[in-house]
Amino acid sequence: MNDDSISLNKYISSKGLCSRREADRWIEEGKVILNGKVAKKGNRVFDGDSVSIKGKKLKPKPKRVIIAFNKPEGVTCTTDRQDPSNIIDFIRFKERIFPIGRLDKASTGLIFLTNDGDVVNKILRKENRNQKEYVVVVNKAINDDFIYKMSNGVSILGTITDKCKVSKITRYKFKIVLTQGLNRQIRRMCEKLGYKVTNLKRTRIMHVHLGKLPKGQWRKLSHKELEVLGDRLGS
Repeated sequence: MNDDSISLNKYISSKGLCSRREADRWIEEGKVILNGKVAKKGNRVFDGDSVSIKGKKLKPKPKRVIIAFNKPEGVTCTTDRQDPSNIIDFIRFKERIFPIGRLDKASTGLIFLTNDGDVVNKILRKENRNQKEYVVVVNKAINDDFIYKMSNGVSILGTITDKCKVSKITRYKFKIVLTQGLNRQIRRMCEKLGYKVTNLKRTRIMHVHLGKLPKGQWRKLSHKELEVLGDRLGS
């Protein structure tokens, strides 16, 4: 392998267009042209190579953008503009960005959006076990048995959830810190134990806190937050 080359999917994601997974999909669909020929998965890009997507030549990589957004209920974490509730049209950011992970439509709170596909992959990588903190309200009183079972693993989606930190806040409210990202994980865990989630808000991702950011508003990560993020992700 030539040290001066980069994998095609990584090259595309580095331009801020999408994640590597989506880049692979575009390649498989024949939408990517490398040096005048239809690209294939596994192709590599060398200095001076020409890469086009859907007939448009890629521009130089834009400056990395990472924002923190307080997602309201009813907004869907999708880049599909055909979905009227999509997060991109709601935010109307001046540059092309996409969400890192997701919060389901009924949930609220902190989510990152970026134009850098490499950041997406690093944050979502399972082995990094990045913490996400939530405050959850359920429909009936929380007891010690519920806290114990939520903390030590619940059987959902054909697996046992990882052990996690769970603490009671009030009679119907608790805090939970996850390092997993299973589909609708907290809601499914609660349902398995006979509880229904009535409100779910993400309050922290890694070292970044939601704080007093108003619902429906966004902010750029601070210099310090970006510095710590870079250290943790090795970038």
